[in-house]
Amino acid sequence: MRSIVRASHGDGLLAGRFLSCAAAVLLSFSMPSFDAVAGEVHAVDRKAFNDAFDDAYSRYALPGLAVGIVVDGEVVYTRTQGELAAGEGETIDASSIFKIASNSKSMTTALLARLVEQGRLRWEDPVVKHLPHFRMHDDWVTGEMQVRDLLIHNSGLGPGAGDLMLWPEPNLFTREDVIRGLRYLKPIYSFRSRYAYDNSLYIVAGEVAAAAGGAPFDVLVRREVFQPLGMARCQAGQWRRDNVGHVAQPHMRHEGGNIVIRRDGETIPDVPMMAAGGIRCSLGDMLAWMQAWLQPEGDILDQDGGTWLSQRQRDELWKTHMPMPLSRQMREWDGSHFSAYGYGWRLTDVDGTWKVSHTGTLAGMYSAVTLLPEKRVGIVFMANGEAGEARTALSQALVKQFTSPDASRHTVAHYAGLLASSRVAGATVEDDAGQQSAPEQVRRMATTAEASGALGRFRDPWFGEIEVCPAGEGVRFRSLKSPKLTGDLILVGSRLLVDWHDVDVDVEAWLDPVPGEAGTQGLRMAKIDPRADFSYDFEDLAFARIGDCAGE
Repeated sequence: MRSIVRASHGDGLLAGRFLSCAAAVLLSFSMPSFDAVAGEVHAVDRKAFNDAFDDAYSRYALPGLAVGIVVDGEVVYTRTQGELAAGEGETIDASSIFKIASNSKSMTTALLARLVEQGRLRWEDPVVKHLPHFRMHDDWVTGEMQVRDLLIHNSGLGPGAGDLMLWPEPNLFTREDVIRGLRYLKPIYSFRSRYAYDNSLYIVAGEVAAAAGGAPFDVLVRREVFQPLGMARCQAGQWRRDNVGHVAQPHMRHEGGNIVIRRDGETIPDVPMMAAGGIRCSLGDMLAWMQAWLQPEGDILDQDGGTWLSQRQRDELWKTHMPMPLSRQMREWDGSHFSAYGYGWRLTDVDGTWKVSHTGTLAGMYSAVTLLPEKRVGIVFMANGEAGEARTALSQALVKQFTSPDASRHTVAHYAGLLASSRVAGATVEDDAGQQSAPEQVRRMATTAEASGALGRFRDPWFGEIEVCPAGEGVRFRSLKSPKLTGDLILVGSRLLVDWHDVDVDVEAWLDPVPGEAGTQGLRMAKIDPRADFSYDFEDLAFARIGDCAGE
């Protein structure tokens, strides 16, 4: 009989505090756990879990952290620490709601799998069967794109193509804008030829689900995923912050401390990227989610004992659908032999054990779900700060407790040292790219004369209009549909860059005029650091001039 952690909206806070107390009791002894593959009993080392948690929390100065571990269907460890908003006194517990970011993708694919089982769609259905207005840049790709192709990052688009319609939040783009914009995004690879991570097509997948299921995505995901599995605190669509309560806020490091960024208002909007990365859940919810997937071979049962998802669909979701690059880090740290993408899940092996996982990354919010199905082990990590390296180091240290015969040497400190060495060597960390500032040259506000080649009103076919116009003694860049992308033009040597006003828009961009016969024909942009977050896909923009600044 599996133990499912769940709570209604009314008793969520109480259940969360119960979990926290239960965790404290569990930490005081070591409980044996049965390994279904090896057929041997191993001790759950809670001291090692606590040591790893403490080190990650303090080493990376996190504002808040929540971690949970499931073994053999039972929750054997939960731990939370920190605040919902730094300095405001409300502590995180197992009921606290976090943005799970791209871990939303596996919930979207689970919803689609449910609809497949109900006969409402097939994985091989052409997307246009459900969304007749759907278009890619190439007409042939439009006709050939199947529902399954939306889920495995094989479209031919570059990494993060179209993400500027999703982030930074808040902005004025809609799901319809995202889908309409896809036809203007030019591929950089052949269709189905290689893996390149995207979010935009998961938004399409969510709308396919809505069309096939006969209800909006948020209604379907609550009905088909959250409710059957007892994930009562998970939120999708529009909701009221104070009605739900205990909502963690994102943070960034600033001047030696953590500050809240992109603070939620009273109404949480139904953002376009919901199916790709907009779902929020508590630690208790994510434990129930892992417990469902870690059930023994066979159909996955819901909280009432009925079939939630068949073994056939579980296999389909966890099948290798698209090869992924196998990094040197994976080979050296985990002895990995393969890397692939399923439907909303990453697949690989670690120390000879199958691993099914995903990460989630948003500004000031990081998550990770790691499943070791052969050992029936699941680990969830959620933090509301800049936690890229913390996520990597802590997840590695916890996984090694179950996969390595020499787990004691695989500490957070060990992996933190490896990550630091990689930074010194100029390498990038998987999922969390390093970022650089502009070259160390004199930086100063550009004058109107110095920026004359970039002045005017411009339009990109998928991103919409911008203005580059005089403002005070300088020149200001302003996006009409993404208000956070507003900043001042800075001159660095002979080149212009945009210095964004909002501190949480942390990737600066070059702004280069494209000359034409009659003056400036357009503008192109590019990240100053090519390794920076690919969701700032400035390189996909091609602004054409449409007029002068007001008053010119």
